[in-house]
Amino acid sequence: MPGSARTPRAPVKITDVAAAAGVAPMTVSRVINTPDRVSAETAARVRAAIERLGYVPNLIAGGLSSRRSRMVAAIVPTIAHPMFAGLVQTFTDAMRRAGYQVMLSLSGYSDDDAAADALLRALLGRRPDALLITGASHSAAARQMLVEAHVPIVEIWDVSPMPIDMLVGFNHAQVGAEVAAFFQAKGHDRFITISADDARALERIEGFIQAVQHAGGTMLGNTVLPAPSTIMEGRRALRDFLPQLTQRTALFCSSDLLAFGAITEAKLHGIAVPEQLAVCGFGNFELSSATEPPFTTVNVEGAEAGSLAANFLLRRLAGEPAREEDRVHVSFRIVERGST
Repeated sequence: MPGSARTPRAPVKITDVAAAAGVAPMTVSRVINTPDRVSAETAARVRAAIERLGYVPNLIAGGLSSRRSRMVAAIVPTIAHPMFAGLVQTFTDAMRRAGYQVMLSLSGYSDDDAAADALLRALLGRRPDALLITGASHSAAARQMLVEAHVPIVEIWDVSPMPIDMLVGFNHAQVGAEVAAFFQAKGHDRFITISADDARALERIEGFIQAVQHAGGTMLGNTVLPAPSTIMEGRRALRDFLPQLTQRTALFCSSDLLAFGAITEAKLHGIAVPEQLAVCGFGNFELSSATEPPFTTVNVEGAEAGSLAANFLLRRLAGEPAREEDRVHVSFRIVERGST
């Protein structure tokens, strides 16, 4: 993947911020800790310097006997989905065996950059030895903070032409395109989609829709639901499509929870699966093989991703240099079952 390893530099210090803002270090400290004691104009100038330089206050300064905290921060959207729960478990187990504790934070699915930046600033303020971050899309301020943290960082679950450091991801649009090709190979030419409203899910759906349209298929509709997705939302969304299911149709869902809900609702209305409605989910959750019929899904090696991420970070924490090989794509495959 494109991109080159970062050259280690000293972290930004409070004195650097003070010089950039034209104030004393004590003034910077006051802006951070007691902003009511500083004029609005000065505070604005200091905050601008903090953001420009990517400075993160050390919230545990003086509290460590060494420069290592033996703590690694991990940011994931949720642990409610087995996909992320498995990744976190594998990652945490590997880091713990090496003597590191994982501080887990949930970012949710909001597009609020300010909230994401605040979460990142709070974590970096605890001076973790390394970070695992779900996703490779960051605001300019967040990217600056991550670059200036000067600790090993692995971005996971996405691909990026310019990763900050290490990367373990896959192409969500490609997942959607391969599901479309899978359906088309079975003779389908009518399609619907149900998706959660988060960036990665929408990428999968967009890849699916583009592939369908490129091959001359017909998109009957695309329902987008609030993230994280749920079984009940899958049921409600399928209910809205019932008038269009008079002919053989294929449905791609952005998660197995939505797919399970859709299949449940279809059965209640006498719609035969897969004869009348073929369904593919995403995630290969346990319920995808336990339901009746077991349904087709996309399996992404989440445990493999967690293990790779841990190995990359541990190697760097042991003092080994950055390598281009530390930017990899994890595999995915369509697991065909009774719903198609």
